[in-house]
Amino acid sequence: MTTGPPRVGLFGILAAGNIGNDASMEVVLRYLRQRHPEAIVDVMTTDARRLTARYGLDATQLGWRHPREQRSPLPVSFALKLLGKLVQAAHTASWVRRHDVVIVPGMGVLEASVPLRPWEFPYALSTLCTFGTLFRTKVALVSAGADVITKRPTRWLLNAAARQAYYRSYRDQGSLAAMRARGLDTTRDPVYPDLALGLPTSHADPGDPRVVGIGVMAYYGDNDDDRRDAARIHAAYVEKLTHFVRWLLDCGRTVRLFIGDACDRAVVDTVLDDARAYRPDLDPAVIVAEPISSFEDLTRAMTPVGTVVATRYHNVMCALMLAKPVISVGYAAKNEELMSGMGLAEYCLSVHSLELDELIGRFTELEGQAERLRPGMIAGCRDSARQLDRQFTELSALLLPDVAARGQDEVSTSSQS
Repeated sequence: MTTGPPRVGLFGILAAGNIGNDASMEVVLRYLRQRHPEAIVDVMTTDARRLTARYGLDATQLGWRHPREQRSPLPVSFALKLLGKLVQAAHTASWVRRHDVVIVPGMGVLEASVPLRPWEFPYALSTLCTFGTLFRTKVALVSAGADVITKRPTRWLLNAAARQAYYRSYRDQGSLAAMRARGLDTTRDPVYPDLALGLPTSHADPGDPRVVGIGVMAYYGDNDDDRRDAARIHAAYVEKLTHFVRWLLDCGRTVRLFIGDACDRAVVDTVLDDARAYRPDLDPAVIVAEPISSFEDLTRAMTPVGTVVATRYHNVMCALMLAKPVISVGYAAKNEELMSGMGLAEYCLSVHSLELDELIGRFTELEGQAERLRPGMIAGCRDSARQLDRQFTELSALLLPDVAARGQDEVSTSSQS
């Protein structure tokens, strides 16, 4: 620990379009500003300019690519890619050594539930943790998501990162079990809820039962699927989604479309175009694509709806935080864990085996159970917020002990006076 104000870095794919990642970072920023206002905070991310513009924080670019990498012959392209990884490692080393603590805020940083190349984020995370060990910078993986990974290079890099982290916690029991199955000693690793559950929300508005929120995803399969099947998997998912929206419109419902990542907008456009072609006489207000670029936008847009059907993990989470009965058309075990923890296990479907008739039947059942389900969601979210508060107390003691001790001394002196 430096003698001056502690330097805390945040690391990840942040302000790059993923609403859930940004929500996790915002919760950590809130914690630092409330409990450690003296800390100097900056970020290393894949879109440094956008992060600085949005949050006003100093940011360092994660990753480096030669301008000619994509246009060069294969051998030259490979050499430039290798050069880029060496430059990236040097930049990461320089950034890490300037910090006392680096926090990786939540996210699925130890999982591969969507297609993931080992030389992308797994390499970046492994490099971060290696330099953390070398420079004695405390790297904390906080409420991280993990799963069983079959592809060896990706698994090896992410395991190496996890082993070298100063602190690890997981966002659910499934993540803990996955890391144990991957050979890590998890004896001292705690489980705390997903960080986004620490955002303040209101459960007061049950919404209009005739308005349905649909959270879409640019889904192309998981990391174990053959990439040659990606287009077919995507088309099948979108087809079922569009037919479900048609059914809702035929039933006289109003539909609100949501995204969870900037890449999902193309799916929204496809669903909108299909609905308008199917019902050309439809009032445009009956199906609307909400403008969303943050978790705050998502919360605002989801508040008026009565029920939700969503694929992305943090779309489902937002519905739960607002006590909106939700069906998760999930793509990973994390969706099932989240829903089970809130008492909605029977409303968790798999995108891999999704059938339209089953979705319609489950949705009809969900609407009839809405009032019964709301209290359980409210209680679950409040309990999650309390658990996260305990984790932040633990983090202060482990990562910033000098600051935490000074804070306790000040409180004690104030009480005595």
